[in-house]
Amino acid sequence: MSIQESIAPTLPHKGFMVGYLEALSLVERLHRLLLDVIKDELERVGVLEINAVQALLLFNIGDNEVTAGELKSRGYYQGSNVSYNLKKLVEMGYMHHQRCEIDRRSVRVRLTEKGRNIRDVVADLFARHADGLQDRGVLGQDGISQITTSLKRVERYWTDQIRYIY
Repeated sequence: MSIQESIAPTLPHKGFMVGYLEALSLVERLHRLLLDVIKDELERVGVLEINAVQALLLFNIGDNEVTAGELKSRGYYQGSNVSYNLKKLVEMGYMHHQRCEIDRRSVRVRLTEKGRNIRDVVADLFARHADGLQDRGVLGQDGISQITTSLKRVERYWTDQIRYIY
């Protein structure tokens, strides 16, 4: 019996609850699948020393120079181990880091040439995906807009729950 089947019958609006739990499960699976797709692409191009989470972090930083705190506040990175991944990426030469002139406790990071190469690998992968989704009729502009709008609404709702319920 799935979580949806075990929880939903005890709740009012069980039809919506089943759909909500299915959507949550799908978001979770899609995130794991995205990491697998990135990992496969890294292996295809012969990059074995970094993982998919680190590659996605490099992609999200792009040409920006940021602090670890900004990575979370700007939505670039949601993981709890951001400091670990930043440290590893610096050690492996994918990122530069330096202490902030104003706040010496803060460290700013930016991509090295090696890091920009990985960012480009991930960007090319995503561009191929976008083309493939459209070319094969999987998703068009209207579909992607609807998905994005709906996910932003859920994100805003969850953010409000964190900020205002406790």
